[in-house]
Amino acid sequence: MPPTFSHLMIKVKRIGWLTQVAMKKNNLEQLSQLAFDAQKNSHSPYSNFKVGAALLTPSGETFSGCNVESAAFPLGQCAEATAIGNMVTQGQKRISHIVIASPNDEFCFPCGGCRQKIAEFAPDETPVTMVSQNGETFETTIGELLPNAFRAHDLDK
Repeated sequence: MPPTFSHLMIKVKRIGWLTQVAMKKNNLEQLSQLAFDAQKNSHSPYSNFKVGAALLTPSGETFSGCNVESAAFPLGQCAEATAIGNMVTQGQKRISHIVIASPNDEFCFPCGGCRQKIAEFAPDETPVTMVSQNGETFETTIGELLPNAFRAHDLDK
């Protein structure tokens, strides 16, 4: 069962200046719930490592996704990539916040490829929140997770 918002707030872990990243209570609660709901639909028969992700756009729209494994292992897709694909499919191109729901009591950080995918649609200061099954959260930004990210403007150099 996903943790309640009050449970999340009690156990929030933050690092350094990132405490300044403001997140409205209802947005974090909604994104966490969407990520945990998406996690339930994960297709992970090989690893049984079910991950969910949900993101918020500047217009207030939310999109979620789960990981999808394949018997041909390199062809699987992470939850973050699924959520981003759902966002782009609906014509949105900017992430304001992303939440990643772990299948256990540890934090599930985005892989390197997903960090790059998030950075494609989010500036460095965009919040990234990991939520564990026991309700703990870890907040950071995409800039902290992927410093000096390669972005579209780098193609002009």
